[in-house]
Amino acid sequence: MKATEKESPGNKKVLRITNIKQAKRIVKIVIGFTLLLIGIVGLALPVLQGTITIFLSFAILGSEFVWARKLYKRFGDGANNIKNSIFNNSQHKKKQRDKGTQAQR
Repeated sequence: MKATEKESPGNKKVLRITNIKQAKRIVKIVIGFTLLLIGIVGLALPVLQGTITIFLSFAILGSEFVWARKLYKRFGDGANNIKNSIFNNSQHKKKQRDKGTQAQR
């Protein structure tokens, strides 16, 4: 499933896409890297959400590249750890607060 190189009349090699799968793969790669660049710029600009855009780019590129799949998984695991620490910590504080109000009664 590789693009084929053919000789053109001017002795230049031309890359030709021979099927739909190749075209879809190229579109995914272009969109993924475009989102990645926008995400990197978004980290510096207050208008764009850089982390969300980078996360989406890793999700798209992960279907084609192993390194992007690993970063996507790592990014997702880190987000889950943060979420769990926030919610578990707030539930723990709520339990302590409830215990304190019961002890005062």
